[in-house]
Amino acid sequence: MTDAAGPVVIGRITGVYGIKGWVKVHSWTQPRDNLLHYGSGLLRNGQQWSPVRWDAGRMQGKTLVLHLDGVDDRDQAALLAGRDLAVAPEQLPQLENGEFYWRDLEGLPVLTPDGRLLGRVDHLLATGANDVLVVRACA
Repeated sequence: MTDAAGPVVIGRITGVYGIKGWVKVHSWTQPRDNLLHYGSGLLRNGQQWSPVRWDAGRMQGKTLVLHLDGVDDRDQAALLAGRDLAVAPEQLPQLENGEFYWRDLEGLPVLTPDGRLLGRVDHLLATGANDVLVVRACA
């Protein structure tokens, strides 16, 4: 379950791109290049988050690539592979009425029309055709 007050993970560094410190990023934003608009966020190192800025980025074919401030060679970039990129909840765009973020649904009770508790939303999956709520029974 997502900590509603904690950082919102928007992508993961998957590898290096080139020799000048650029990284490949798997973005969970929609559309995927929306991650570029943030310009700064947080980088996970184990259980800790530290501030990070990206000073350049672009789509390279189907891959998103970023240059992080202070990461200027391939070896430095390689050390970041597998780390999550996140933003503070306040950085997320405001939603219109009736819209919500997936993280807002996690942990909510799932009830039948007559009020019987089926469980709680554990997480969501994007399958391509539609989004799926994964519900865990309450103990």
